[in-house]
Amino acid sequence: MAKVDTSSSRPYHIVIFGASGFTGQFVVEEVARIVSEGPNGTLKWAVAGRSRQKLDKVLEQAAGALGKPELRTAVEVIVADVGEPDSLAAMCKQAVIVLNCVGPYRFWGEPVVKACVENSAHCIDICGEPQFLESMQLNYNSQAADKGVYIVGACGFDSIPADMGVLYTREQFKGTLTAVESFLTASTGPEGGSINDGTWKSAIYGFADSGKLRSLRKKFGHKPLPVVGSKIKRRSALFYSNEVQQYAVPFMGADPSVVKRSQRFLLEEHQETPVQYGAYAGVGGVANIVKMLFAGMMFWFLVKFDFGRNLLIKFPEFFSFGFFSKDGPTRKQMEGSSFQFVFYGEGYTEGQDPSQGRPNAKIRTLVQGPEAGYVTTPIAMVQAAITILNEPTALPKKGGVYTPGAAFSRTTLVERLNKHGIQFSVI
Repeated sequence: MAKVDTSSSRPYHIVIFGASGFTGQFVVEEVARIVSEGPNGTLKWAVAGRSRQKLDKVLEQAAGALGKPELRTAVEVIVADVGEPDSLAAMCKQAVIVLNCVGPYRFWGEPVVKACVENSAHCIDICGEPQFLESMQLNYNSQAADKGVYIVGACGFDSIPADMGVLYTREQFKGTLTAVESFLTASTGPEGGSINDGTWKSAIYGFADSGKLRSLRKKFGHKPLPVVGSKIKRRSALFYSNEVQQYAVPFMGADPSVVKRSQRFLLEEHQETPVQYGAYAGVGGVANIVKMLFAGMMFWFLVKFDFGRNLLIKFPEFFSFGFFSKDGPTRKQMEGSSFQFVFYGEGYTEGQDPSQGRPNAKIRTLVQGPEAGYVTTPIAMVQAAITILNEPTALPKKGGVYTPGAAFSRTTLVERLNKHGIQFSVI
């Protein structure tokens, strides 16, 4: 049995590891905003990372941004380094949950998972790297189950909106939902927008290692998920989408693999009909397509070679037409940015046999929210942690390595997100 111990045996409900990183600083601010949502109306928390000086600076910055001068002295600083296992163990022993913000996870993630499992701390990350997420499941699921520890990956923009969006769509559908397609669009304000190059690095290493992901998946020995209803049709690599009124491409992130893992868990543990899933992203008009094709060709060529990867890492702005940058977005850019996921689902009404004939009902739902990388991601990550702390009996009975959908399908996470600006609705 898994156990979430919020009594006084551990000094902190939450420790934010990597708090001085680009995303980590915004996770610190989000935790500081919601301390009243902790167990019994209070949250005990600390920040952790390699440099005490940088962590102090992040707390100073958060104190100024939120008008909370007490953050400078009231929040404990823990020095811990992924290269020093003893320091990670000491950190994990003090935390009920570790929020791991140190990426790329393929390089720095496993020591944190290992330390959490060995020292009985739950762990949440914001990883969008399928290879890391699935290798942690393969290598640590049984140990986490033995220890009663929850390791929940992909709890940021990758992949809470998609994974919980599919579950929300199924919940709202009156009957048996059999297939969902999602269409992601993002918008920026007059200041434009960009993404910190940490995400760019993860993509570079992910594409370079795509062959390893295929061999990793074979080790699970999974049978294909059963197809209920009409088989979902795969769209082409570039197409005009009537759904979002612009050109679209298959979504290249972790969402499809995360959703599939959730559907497998819900089939095996709760005998729920698996939902087929296709994920797409709108890319705009013809000018954007030309840029994307040019950048894509350079990326695919360079990512195959060491010298090419080094070039891509050194000059993210040039090779991504400014989409990624070493500085990431400014606060003004973040304020003007937002995202929308529209989910188109189909299935069979109550009383209809899914094995007979074509689906006879449709549903359309929407998940929308603020800027994806550094506003939505901290909200999603922190609310996932708050859900674990406050709703332990609604979580899976056993510990293990879980997707958001597997961990939170029986909780009120969607309602919590709704209250914090990530809106789920039927349209």
